[in-house]
Amino acid sequence: MKVMIVDDHPLVRQGLAAVLSLDPSIVLVAEAGCKDEALKYLKDLKTDIALIDIRLKDGDGFEIITEAKIRNINCKFIILTSSVDHDDFERAVEMEVDGYIIKEAFPEEVLTALRVVYQGRKYYDPYMMELALVKDRDMGLIEKLTPREKEVLSAIGRGMSNHDIAKTLFITEYTVKKHVSRVLDKLNLKDRTQAAIYAHKRRMI
Repeated sequence: MKVMIVDDHPLVRQGLAAVLSLDPSIVLVAEAGCKDEALKYLKDLKTDIALIDIRLKDGDGFEIITEAKIRNINCKFIILTSSVDHDDFERAVEMEVDGYIIKEAFPEEVLTALRVVYQGRKYYDPYMMELALVKDRDMGLIEKLTPREKEVLSAIGRGMSNHDIAKTLFITEYTVKKHVSRVLDKLNLKDRTQAAIYAHKRRMI
């Protein structure tokens, strides 16, 4: 199995190289620190799998993968990143990236991912899969809210009082209180503080 590492931090590359050396079936064919270097190696060297970080000084890992596919480079790609941003994970899945691993993973997890992907299957970090399930569940809860309740939740996230919400939405404070109560009940939240945090995390502001 021929593997390439793409990361702009030398210490990370050294650490990954040490991990790969634990498996005698893996051959490290190249280490790249930037996008252009990675694309050159992918073109010139026969690589089975490329371990690619998302954030690079001259671009991002997704750009490398996209360009490689445009050039019909025959290589599998695993994102190895510190990002637990669901948007990054979702983008990777949509691009049909072969794997997604968090850098906090144990060495044996990285090696397992490489073997799984080399065999033609996909490997997604269990932590990211759990986050995805939580988000799907959250989206299901949000869909239970009426358009007005979503407006109220967004207003709570902006730190608005019931009085301010009432003035903004042209409704009475009593009606606002009823909406707030329903929002908390439907989302299984205890108070306005939790609701505000919830709105921020779901980018409803």
